[in-house]
Amino acid sequence: MYTQSHMKDAYTKKLWDIIVVGGGPAGMMAAATAAAKGASVLLLEKNQTLGKKLRITGGGRCNVTNNKTNSREMLAKYKGSGKFLHSTFSQHSVADTVTWFNERGVELKEENEGRLFPVTDSAETVYETLLTELKQTGVTVLGGAVVTAVKKIDSHFLTTTRTEQFRAKKCILATGGTSRPETGSTGDGFTFAKTLDHTIHAHNVALVPVETQERWVKRVSGVSLSDVKLTVTVDGKKQFTQSGKVLFTHTGLSGPTILNISKQISELLETGTVGLHIKLISEPDEGSIREKLTELFHAESNKKVCNVLNQLVPTTLAKVVLRLANIDGGTPCHSVRVEEKKRLSSLLFALPLTITSLLGADKAVISSGGVPLTEINPKTMESKKVPGLFLIGDMLDIDRPSGGYSLQLCWTTGFVAGSHAAV
Repeated sequence: MYTQSHMKDAYTKKLWDIIVVGGGPAGMMAAATAAAKGASVLLLEKNQTLGKKLRITGGGRCNVTNNKTNSREMLAKYKGSGKFLHSTFSQHSVADTVTWFNERGVELKEENEGRLFPVTDSAETVYETLLTELKQTGVTVLGGAVVTAVKKIDSHFLTTTRTEQFRAKKCILATGGTSRPETGSTGDGFTFAKTLDHTIHAHNVALVPVETQERWVKRVSGVSLSDVKLTVTVDGKKQFTQSGKVLFTHTGLSGPTILNISKQISELLETGTVGLHIKLISEPDEGSIREKLTELFHAESNKKVCNVLNQLVPTTLAKVVLRLANIDGGTPCHSVRVEEKKRLSSLLFALPLTITSLLGADKAVISSGGVPLTEINPKTMESKKVPGLFLIGDMLDIDRPSGGYSLQLCWTTGFVAGSHAAV
């Protein structure tokens, strides 16, 4: 499927129906959809192979979409962009995505919070399915094609790489944002869109882990907490709360809940010292936690406190909490003093951390910003400024949480753009 160098001359002379710039999930879906409708399609990818970021998404398992078949509930996850996306999703919904993959032999399974993964637990399954679709629909793929400019000359688009120029009646920009730049997402498409008279909203990393001041997190790296309550503060004043799953890392915190509030944290970091308190157990207040500890320590009075506290929190985290409370883990439960129990209860109710920064683009799941939706036709993904130009996926300024929503945006916008560009 990948083009040999001696064949490039023929491709530079041809007037293609459509050139797709960017071979990620959105670009592949757009190219295959357009080709299936009879269009001649050239897909240009700067890397030697397609789908580099797709193959590492979801920890290499690929969170294909989220099982929210109610369109109103699904669109609400895209925050202020839901109204814009209504007509887009009416053409290719979550159910359509599931059907698309099922018909091509990819069975999906549902996990926490509606996340859908291939039953193989491998992104390679999704990747190979898309490659097969490109081949079967007759898409011409040119890898190692680093695009340097996209211009519209009269009624045609001229796409320039480092060594060649290609012409097409229409062009689909699917170059992604700026997250995980090592995969090729370096914001090239924003430059092309800007030269074509599009506005670009400032882009930054989004859905990204946070770094903490406390170094003890390294001792609990890999520990995951489910359904805990987080309280975020600035200079000691409460800003908001969020509940969900949290993962400790070598340098701070990650996990779905942290990723989804990272943009808010980024904004708060500019206003003061950002604190984050984790409620480690579900009791409603510190008093209830002290009562629970008292009952537990009484029932296990002769055991070491470190071997009892792990009934409430993971063992490695229990050791850290005891150290922070200045309690010797070898102390028998019956010997834990009242003031020690108060300190322990306070930490279990609100384990304090100080957020110092967000990690960089190399750790971000997506980037924020991009082309404003006011410049895009939601029914077709075509530019309102440049007829024949389509923009999809991470090119668009659409905020969304983790959990399969980013890939669903790729499938939907790619399908819609490919369908209408082929007309």
